[in-house]
Amino acid sequence: MIKSQLRDYMERVIDAKEICAEDVKDLQRNVLRDGLTSRSEAEALLALDRSLPAHASWSDAVLALMVDFLVWGSRPTGKVTADDASWLSAALDVGTPTDTALRIAYAVVEEAEQIDEALLAFILRGRQKAPQTRAA
Repeated sequence: MIKSQLRDYMERVIDAKEICAEDVKDLQRNVLRDGLTSRSEAEALLALDRSLPAHASWSDAVLALMVDFLVWGSRPTGKVTADDASWLSAALDVGTPTDTALRIAYAVVEEAEQIDEALLAFILRGRQKAPQTRAA
């Protein structure tokens, strides 16, 4: 379930067709100051990430919220269960993963004491889907 304050926030940024620096500050200070409380809220942020242009601070804010939610906000702390890893991989892997989605996956792997292989598989798929740059 998504809190009404987050729903209002989403409507506001969707109407504006972008997420500006002030929107990111509002998300951190007011809307989700206590963090994410459900997968639905996390999925809502990921949907915004895929659909709207955002200020550079957006990616860091969403990353921090997701890591806190997945690694430290559920039991056992520090461990990402198979169920959570499968859910996160599916939530991040809609279409071509965004830069933020890949950063979230890497950050969860770095922060967690234990992860399920589903998240590692997502990272490998994301690397294959990412555009390759060539040296000149």
